[in-house]
Amino acid sequence: MSKITGAQATIKCLQEEGVDLIFGYPGGAVIELYDELLKSPIRHILVRHEQGAVHAADGYARASGKVGVALLTSGPGATNGVTAIATAYCDSIPLVVLTGQVPRALIGNDAFQEVDIVGITRPCTKHNYLVDEPEDLVPTLREAFYLAAAGRPGPVLVDLPKDIIAAAIDYPEKTPIRMPTYQPNITPHLRQVEKACRAILKAKKPVLYVGGGVILSDSNEELTRLARRLSIPVTMTLMGLGGFPGTDPLSLGMLGMHGTYAANMSVAKSDLLIAVGSRFDDRVTGRLDAFAPEAKIIHIDIDPSSISKNVSVDIPIVADCKLALTAMNRWFDAMTDFNEQAMRNQFAPWLEQLEIWKKTHPLSYVDDPEIIKPQYVIEKLQELTGGDAIITTEVGQNQMWAAQFYRFDHPRRLLTSGGLGTMGYGLPAAIGAQLAFPDKTVIDVAGDGSIQMNIQELATAKECGAPVKVAILNNSFLGMVRQWQELFYKRHYAATTMEFAPDFVTLAAAYKAVGLRAKTKDEVVPVIKEALATDNVVIMDFVISREEGVFPMVPAGKATTEMLLV
Repeated sequence: MSKITGAQATIKCLQEEGVDLIFGYPGGAVIELYDELLKSPIRHILVRHEQGAVHAADGYARASGKVGVALLTSGPGATNGVTAIATAYCDSIPLVVLTGQVPRALIGNDAFQEVDIVGITRPCTKHNYLVDEPEDLVPTLREAFYLAAAGRPGPVLVDLPKDIIAAAIDYPEKTPIRMPTYQPNITPHLRQVEKACRAILKAKKPVLYVGGGVILSDSNEELTRLARRLSIPVTMTLMGLGGFPGTDPLSLGMLGMHGTYAANMSVAKSDLLIAVGSRFDDRVTGRLDAFAPEAKIIHIDIDPSSISKNVSVDIPIVADCKLALTAMNRWFDAMTDFNEQAMRNQFAPWLEQLEIWKKTHPLSYVDDPEIIKPQYVIEKLQELTGGDAIITTEVGQNQMWAAQFYRFDHPRRLLTSGGLGTMGYGLPAAIGAQLAFPDKTVIDVAGDGSIQMNIQELATAKECGAPVKVAILNNSFLGMVRQWQELFYKRHYAATTMEFAPDFVTLAAAYKAVGLRAKTKDEVVPVIKEALATDNVVIMDFVISREEGVFPMVPAGKATTEMLLV
């Protein structure tokens, strides 16, 4: 076989891995790659900022379940992507990020647009590589795709020196990936499964606590079957929303800092907490010594380092969530005297108590016929989309209102930055999701502050034909920080007032998109209907009540039972 260039080999390898879409921004260090990309069937989406490229690849990956790919040039191109790489890392999203690098002979010489991106991203990638020999190029790329998706997913970065891309190489045959140093366990230990199932049979007040691992492992059907047949209530983290139908009577909604009263109280009073694909982060647990104090804890997770990391557990199951839940369902299938009605009767007093909490302290807000309440906007978005849209969010109050008031019945419908909390995530992520599913409605729920972090990606959406809709909850504040200042800093609104902001309707027109505005409650539904009927990028500017808060709220350092309800 005749030799090919490293650039040609890279593009061939991407095709071999099933890549049909790349998000990127060109530069001198990757110009050969772009030249070959132009000749390939892979579609390239030109973003307007490298952070947008990685966020868009992230949104594509979350929506589709595939590995997202971004291509960045060296130096500032690579460093501009770091925040988005960290975003994906915190939420375990499978990405392969290709970065250009100066020729090997210049590495370490402070060459033009040289930066140690491998060193910079070591703390926020699952793994990263600097390709230092031409013959290692293709095997490294193949290994990167394997690592991104295997076990607990995550972003993998491959740094490509310019001379490696230009070198002539033999393209190696594809062989199975073997990594003796990385062999994640995916199969549940059946004895641990039996222990978990027997603990459920003995419980009186069980709760399923579901995280993003259920979404990533596509185990929502197995989870739903287990919950319904055993009549176990389900609460979800922000990342787990949609892992169990939000409209199901067994759903308690989200738990944690801005979780529902019923969800937080259920965990506090449960005698068995079944954690599935969740990591007991601080936004969920609140004060650790007060978290689930009466409960025996089962923890199912593919990452052994997450087990007992923050909260000690009684029955660990290190495995893929889907395989573990399937094994639990099979255990109950094989139980000859198992009776679903008997389980419902056993848990009836507990379920009755949960219903009382739901009715006593539901998610609510004070309606106003003159002022637009943000919760009302989210409710109408759900109603008018039939709950079937893909919702991305920015970060802040907009994110929490979307999580609370848009009830997600399906997985991969909420795309949001959970672990890192990255403002500017929602718009580029929406573009990635829209390109993954061209026929679906994709809406970015944003704040007037966060939307401006990556608002230049409106040009990307328009150019690539991704008719995303942006719903800006505009209160002329950095709303979540302002809420903390109101509650805990005597209304000292230090650097959170945003009196000057662009006219978003006019700005939309500048990008050849459509801008709509609602200033009164009566205008909300017509604006949403017009946006949904418009085959174009649309910005909906909802002028909401300025000092509306997100409640319930658990103050920092408090137990999750110490909620501020109003």
